[in-house]
Amino acid sequence: MPTAPRLRNGQAANFSMMNVVMSERQPMVAQPVGSPPEIARSLADLEAVLGSAIRGKPEVIRLSLVCLLARGHLLIEDVPGVGKTTLAQALARAVSCRFHRLQFTSDMLPSDVLGVTIYNVRTEAFEFKPGPIFSNFLLADEINRTTPKTQSALLEAMNESQVTIDGHSHSLARPFMVIATQNPVEHHGTYPLPESQLDRFLMRLRIGYPDAASERLIVRNSNAVPRETGAAGLLAEDVLRLQDAVQGVAVEEALVDYMLAIVEKTRSHESLALGVSPRGAQALYRATQALALLEGRDFAIPDDVKRLAIPLFAHRVVVNTRSALVPRRADVAERIIEDILTQVEVPL
Repeated sequence: MPTAPRLRNGQAANFSMMNVVMSERQPMVAQPVGSPPEIARSLADLEAVLGSAIRGKPEVIRLSLVCLLARGHLLIEDVPGVGKTTLAQALARAVSCRFHRLQFTSDMLPSDVLGVTIYNVRTEAFEFKPGPIFSNFLLADEINRTTPKTQSALLEAMNESQVTIDGHSHSLARPFMVIATQNPVEHHGTYPLPESQLDRFLMRLRIGYPDAASERLIVRNSNAVPRETGAAGLLAEDVLRLQDAVQGVAVEEALVDYMLAIVEKTRSHESLALGVSPRGAQALYRATQALALLEGRDFAIPDDVKRLAIPLFAHRVVVNTRSALVPRRADVAERIIEDILTQVEVPL
């Protein structure tokens, strides 16, 4: 499989989202996904597909694509009915590869996710029957409605892209992405995800209610919305090339110092009992590269870090007992990250 060429300084203007839209009068030259114009065109197509499914949420759509390009897993948390499952399905089906949706319930077992080994009477041998996790995109719908035992079945898969069953390790497909939805922990019938599992999600997004104009459009077109969102014409191999292209985005040492200073602040902040882990720092680095690529740049800037800090860090920190005496602890964590961003000096 050919790898994507690294992007060089000064090329950003050549493949911005606006510049790659070709006129119908110009001849279309077939280019493999990996060349700068084709990268930008592919990313624009992905955004367009998601935009047709989720109205009025361009920032949520862009950040979900950042998660995909950074080889991360996505947690979508919000109240029922705002489009969590719709966004997850649209992101998974935008790429032509294997997709499976699991509705998590309180009686679900780990074998329902991973698979099971059964005895075949005809062959007189044990055979492994793979579960839904053996797909490119796994939609774990309402993941916090199942028990911690079943939730933990995803830990190895999300961290190492493999599962171990009956002493045998089985590699997962590439690309592999878990897109999980959950209702806020204040809702009835939920099991809060443990810190170890939250740390394996690259980011947590909230969709929120749409604005008046977007909601009017949603209501007007409610009967005409197709049941399945169309694909963007990308294969699994194309996604891998786009993910490889992310690694070519330049990140200056001063920007790395800026990221680590933010991480260190979370570990020493008086309102936090647990700060961001090294895995979280790695996630911020990769996501910053991915956002720069989506913005049509081959280099990262401090604004990328500021834009990503809350969705990447707020679910990774633990608010201490004194600061948690408020209606929503998650809101407190986001405000603390915002406060930390104002305290850390931004590199020039």
